[in-house]
Amino acid sequence: MLNFFRRQSRNLFPGYFAMVMATGALSLSCWYLGLPVAAEALIYFNLFIYVILLALNIMRFTLNTGEFLSDLGDHSKGPGFFTLIAGTEVLGSQLVVIKGLYVWGFIFWSVAFFLWAILMYTFFTIIIVKKVKPVIEEAVNGGWLLAVVSTESIAVLGTLVASGMGAYSDIILFISLCHFLLGCMLYLNIIAFIFYRLMFLKVEAMSLAPPYWINMGALAITTLAGSVLIIYGMDSALIRELGVFIKGFTLFYWVLGTWWIPLLITLGIWRHIVNHYPFTYDPQMWGMAFPIAMYTVGTTKLSLALDLGFLMIIPYITIFAAIGVWLAILAGMVFSLTRRQLRRM
Repeated sequence: MLNFFRRQSRNLFPGYFAMVMATGALSLSCWYLGLPVAAEALIYFNLFIYVILLALNIMRFTLNTGEFLSDLGDHSKGPGFFTLIAGTEVLGSQLVVIKGLYVWGFIFWSVAFFLWAILMYTFFTIIIVKKVKPVIEEAVNGGWLLAVVSTESIAVLGTLVASGMGAYSDIILFISLCHFLLGCMLYLNIIAFIFYRLMFLKVEAMSLAPPYWINMGALAITTLAGSVLIIYGMDSALIRELGVFIKGFTLFYWVLGTWWIPLLITLGIWRHIVNHYPFTYDPQMWGMAFPIAMYTVGTTKLSLALDLGFLMIIPYITIFAAIGVWLAILAGMVFSLTRRQLRRM
């Protein structure tokens, strides 16, 4: 039995919690756009996914420690561990927004904040002190922006739970504001290397993997973080004083995220249609489902934060894309797992 669990967890993709992120973002999209039944159903499905993935990762850390630590220090795989933080925060946001469970939201926020502190400094320390490092075209991809997504997710859930935390509200809002600003800084630093890699180094169809959609997804969750600070954080005198700045920065990041979408679609056409790269299921595809759903959520809250009602035409369109992509990737995963099991029989 122990050998069975060791085999099952040995090659687990570190970024699989992106499935939790994508499902949670889709659930929130459905809730904000008037589809409560679908939103609530996705909560229970997401809890099931989260528990399964958490158990598999614990088994992998316990039974395959070498492979786990090797992936953590890998330039291309290591950023995937940040999905654990973001997935925890997005699931906590579901519980707060849809079910009103502020205490559970605070627990999820606290656990994710602790994990963020450990993973953020562990990963970057390992990467910095490594003696042998890969060239930039082999190391840098959109997955690095998961560091931004995890940071901004703390700002989102922290702001949502702050109102129910009494005397600790100002402290949580301050921490959330700091993470919003830190995420903004991290994005500008990391995207410069990604943009350089795309513009000035040779790009193959194989290298344009789905995580490049996180170029936009990181901006989408930054938009959401800024928007919820504006909507729910005005009890803090500091946030009120910085209100105009936060609004400007939030709109700035939404514009950047919107700019990425046509380019990413075009590159997808170039990859799969022009270069005939096959459409086959890959766990990295959840890194494409999350940004589309999160862009829907972020735009919905931005329209409320800035009182721009005309922006709501966008979420009512993108929700169909978010649902379609999520269902397609889920079907691909089920088909892939079923075929793998049949081959073993």
